[in-house]
Amino acid sequence: LTLRGEGGNRSSSSLGTAYLNILYSDLNSSYVLATAAYNAGPARARSWRAALEKPMESAIFIETIPFFETRTYVKNVLANTLTYSLLDGDPIKNFTQFISTVQPSSATNPNIP
Repeated sequence: LTLRGEGGNRSSSSLGTAYLNILYSDLNSSYVLATAAYNAGPARARSWRAALEKPMESAIFIETIPFFETRTYVKNVLANTLTYSLLDGDPIKNFTQFISTVQPSSATNPNIP
């Protein structure tokens, strides 16, 4: 899919990557939260994060995502990230460290619904 506009041609993958980068920055550089936000919406990811009382290991946080589809999506995206890092010749050395923890603060970028 190619979109045409003022800036010329842009592929949907470029737009998706740009949007994911915005989410990643907005959500404390958390791959888990950014991936969940990409699938379920940033407002939902922010609300799940705000409900935390203390930092939570990301693997546990993923299991608390209330939507089966989003929970599965996050797991699949992160598993594929690991796989592609191996195929790319730049393997993620410590996956637990890579996904880190989810912090209980709220991101409040009003420009991302």
